Amino acid sequence: MGDVHTQLPNSENHIFEQIWATLDRTAKWQEESVKNQEEFERDMKKSREDFDRRMKELDKRLGDFTNSFGDISKHMIAINLLEKFQEFGYEFEEASNKVKVRNKKLDIKFETDVFLSNFDTAMLVEIKADLTISDINKHILRLEKMRKHADSRGDKRRFIGAVAGISVNDPEREYALSNGFYLIEPSGENFNITAPFNKPKEW
Repeated sequence: MGDVHTQLPNSENHIFEQIWATLDRTAKWQEESVKNQEEFERDMKKSREDFDRRMKELDKRLGDFTNSFGDISKHMIAINLLEKFQEFGYEFEEASNKVKVRNKKLDIKFETDVFLSNFDTAMLVEIKADLTISDINKHILRLEKMRKHADSRGDKRRFIGAVAGISVNDPEREYALSNGFYLIEPSGENFNITAPFNKPKEW
């Protein structure tokens, strides 16, 4: 018997080689794609981590700047408020920064930025870089607590409020004035005080 031919005809052999080469290229392309994808994901993760780190650093710097700016503003405002409020008929004798009130019996604890006082009237002033409706509402609650604390000690003075903002938008301005607060805003190197729409609210 003659030999059995196991080789494919030339044309079929050529097709087989083309298919094999295509499969080989496809496998290599897939392998390269996976590798590139992994490198891309690693780079993206590193970029995100770097971005997050930079944003945290920026937030901290902005926070430090805002706090420092706020402290300076509060100090400058407190120095001049005694004289400024004389124009509104208040003869305050004392101005204090960062006054803390603690009353364990009534579970009252709060802090006010500036505290102006004399023998019959005291004013609590809240100062913010950007004054919000929420800040004004919190100050209303702060004055309510001040009234309760004063009553528990036999302090019969009347308490009034003022809010100050480096930046104050119209809705916040109207809300503060309609709720009986004096509004303090910067004006050049000094500041202006606007009286409430009606009588100042008393607590």
